[in-house]
Amino acid sequence: MKLSAQDLIILQQAAQTLENPTFSSKMTQSVGGAIEKTIAILPTQVSLSLNDLTRTALEKSLESAIFTLNARKSSLPFNKTHQFFAGLSGAVGGAFGISAITIELPISTIIMMRSIADIARFHGENLSHAQTKMACLEVFALSDSARHGSETGYYAIRSILAKALADAATQLTAPALNKESSSLISKAINQIAARFTLPVSEKLAAQTIPVIGALGGAGINLLFIRYFQDIAHAHFSMRRLERDYTPELIKLNYQKCISKQN
Repeated sequence: MKLSAQDLIILQQAAQTLENPTFSSKMTQSVGGAIEKTIAILPTQVSLSLNDLTRTALEKSLESAIFTLNARKSSLPFNKTHQFFAGLSGAVGGAFGISAITIELPISTIIMMRSIADIARFHGENLSHAQTKMACLEVFALSDSARHGSETGYYAIRSILAKALADAATQLTAPALNKESSSLISKAINQIAARFTLPVSEKLAAQTIPVIGALGGAGINLLFIRYFQDIAHAHFSMRRLERDYTPELIKLNYQKCISKQN
């Protein structure tokens, strides 16, 4: 069984996006080398609490972003609408600086999660399925995969997260959440938050540079949501191909594609 010419192109484009996620380079292009210096001097209290902030933001996004969307497939995802609201949220963060992060980050994450779910729906995912909700959350863990040591590559990250996400998806379908099920969902969110913290720290650093301000904060958030929208499109394209063919065949072709890119 072979992929059609069109699907092969889609796979190649997805591989290019998923194996070369470069949010940090986009930030550098926008604000220059100042971002690395700013990360280095972020207040210790903020640096230590970022993981807690990202975990809380992901929890809130899972609770509220998807469940208000119609589960039926849409003609086109509303990328620009979500970009507008993300930019507006970033403007607030840029205007008030680091003190606004506890308010701005959850709002931005909810907006991005809603956009990711909208993209998933566009690619044929059923938002009423718990597995789809977890796949949406998974997008936040796919950023800058090349910087996680031996845990690199799209399929490597999916493999690492597979059990935690599967357990969480099972618990989401339970009639009622208990202490054990809440723990399983938290475990999955913790693993994703650990990876999501890195681009968040870069976004925060860029927004706290004095010359950025409100207008720059909006621009930073636009880059942030576009970055994750690109990853979401690639991720759900891969999942659609796996449904149309087989996961094994798509993984094999993906690996061949990566070899050619290298």
